[in-house]
Amino acid sequence: MGWPGVLLEKTERSLEDWLDHLERLHPRGQAGIELGLERVRQVSLALQQRQGCPVITVGGTNGKGSTCAMLERILLAAGYRVGVYTSPHLLRYNERVRLNGAAADDADFCAAFSRVEAARSSVPLTYFEFGTLAAWEMFAVAGLDAIILEVGLGGRLDATNIYDADCAIVATVGLDHMDYLGPTREQIGREKAGICRAGRPLICGDAEPPQSLTETCRLASADFWQIGRDFGFIKQNAGPPQVLLGPQGGGRSVAAATGGGVNRQEGQWQYWEKDGRKLGGLAFPALRGDCQLHNASCAIAALYALHDRLPVAVQDIRRGLSEVAVAGRCQVLPGRPQVVLDVAHNPQAAAALAASLSGMGFARTTWAVFGMMADKDIAGVIEAVCHRVDRWLPCDLPGPRAATAVDLAAIITKVGAGKAAGQFASPAVALAHAQEKAGDDDRILVFGSFLTVEGVMRSLGRNA
Repeated sequence: MGWPGVLLEKTERSLEDWLDHLERLHPRGQAGIELGLERVRQVSLALQQRQGCPVITVGGTNGKGSTCAMLERILLAAGYRVGVYTSPHLLRYNERVRLNGAAADDADFCAAFSRVEAARSSVPLTYFEFGTLAAWEMFAVAGLDAIILEVGLGGRLDATNIYDADCAIVATVGLDHMDYLGPTREQIGREKAGICRAGRPLICGDAEPPQSLTETCRLASADFWQIGRDFGFIKQNAGPPQVLLGPQGGGRSVAAATGGGVNRQEGQWQYWEKDGRKLGGLAFPALRGDCQLHNASCAIAALYALHDRLPVAVQDIRRGLSEVAVAGRCQVLPGRPQVVLDVAHNPQAAAALAASLSGMGFARTTWAVFGMMADKDIAGVIEAVCHRVDRWLPCDLPGPRAATAVDLAAIITKVGAGKAAGQFASPAVALAHAQEKAGDDDRILVFGSFLTVEGVMRSLGRNA
């Protein structure tokens, strides 16, 4: 297949050239989604791709990126060579593939894209499918000990699912991408469970999983681990006993989870399993929010499930959790007023964001730079976080899928969340307004989409 408008020799094609080609290759372009495994599996076979090390596939509505990062840092701390594939990226496409903790460079991507292009013949791969195959090509060259794959959308028909997970994780099941996965948690749960494999563990981080998820795992003969039943966490703070938290608010008391007394230590937590394994005195992960204890528990459970092939020591877990960092996940920038970046774009993620904000200390006024895609549950997101926002600054985002600032302002008013303090042409313009109006004791919250966070990060000149 030719390269419209590109007359460069293969050795001269830049990463930018390749990404432009990927967008032209499939009729739906970069944002296009066409679920299915036939195309990507056909090209994978042509590339003669093989699995030579343990693969951990991480799915779920929310928490995927944080869980992948925790797995990565723990395995790196243990001395393993690790490859990670995640999406989407914030600032640079290179963020999608990490090799031993560093983003792959342009040359790695160009070489991998060239191999995929040669193998695909006339198969019309999507942007995501092409990138997934290229990531695996880079992993094969790197000689890795472990590979971590983040599901792009759903699970059963996601391109990452052509590779067999030695351990799968479904971090949460919430309502998102309903046009593709179905309008209910039952339908979505069935799609997410599709990454499980017979005889291999699936770590479920949802305390109240849809029946479809558990049934799919049972029919597939997967080894199903559920948070709150087979493993979990206990906050070891001073004061009244805490509960084991799950993504839907379910849980067990500390006494029920531990069978008795708890050594309460300020600012620490304990991981437990039903067979009696406990790992106590853990410092909170470097990522903010109680939801990160949930993600950390899933990561630890997965690593213990693979202990025979990827043994890790307690000190590796401690070090990995202390070093983990993910841009745009309740990320607090230095300086005053405080700026908080979060890519939350569905009600479940927005509720977790609101809970995290409540634990961040006093802010006189919270200004929200807010941009979203029109096909998301905008009203649900606003309702989940509105009690933490004082001034709304809705903004336009690039691309045809984005809701306009005018539309966002109307929804803010309709759900009773107040009145927007204007409509803004971009996240950068909204941020500038907030910086002009906010005092040192205020907070500027930037959320609603990866594009919202990206726009503000670029305006501030920050790297991911």
